Amino acid sequence: QVQLVESGGGLVQAGGSLTLSCAASGRTFSTYNMGWFRQAPGKEREFVAAIIWSAGSAYYADSVKGRFTISRDNARNTVYLQMNNLKPEDTAVYYCAAGRYYSTTPYDYDYWGQGTQVTVSS
Repeated sequence: QVQLVESGGGLVQAGGSLTLSCAASGRTFSTYNMGWFRQAPGKEREFVAAIIWSAGSAYYADSVKGRFTISRDNARNTVYLQMNNLKPEDTAVYYCAAGRYYSTTPYDYDYWGQGTQVTVSS
């Protein structure tokens, strides 16, 4: 069992930065692939970034590549999403997810946090 709790969301002006944290409970955190998704009103939940524990590889959606960085600290059971140069179109609820396999689709993830709101004003 893995429980995920996101934090760090809030209101920020365009061009600003924000770092999201996802704290996980459970001693098997390091064995899961971790991903960040976001969902804006009226839109499908979309892939943002993922990090693969076995390979140490990170993957990003084209829309955030070069601006966002995903990282994890297994000792602290925490995954982070550092967001730089934020744009109004980044406004969404951001979700942390854990899954057995790497995937860019939300249906392949087993555990989810409750989400944290990120609002970017222009």
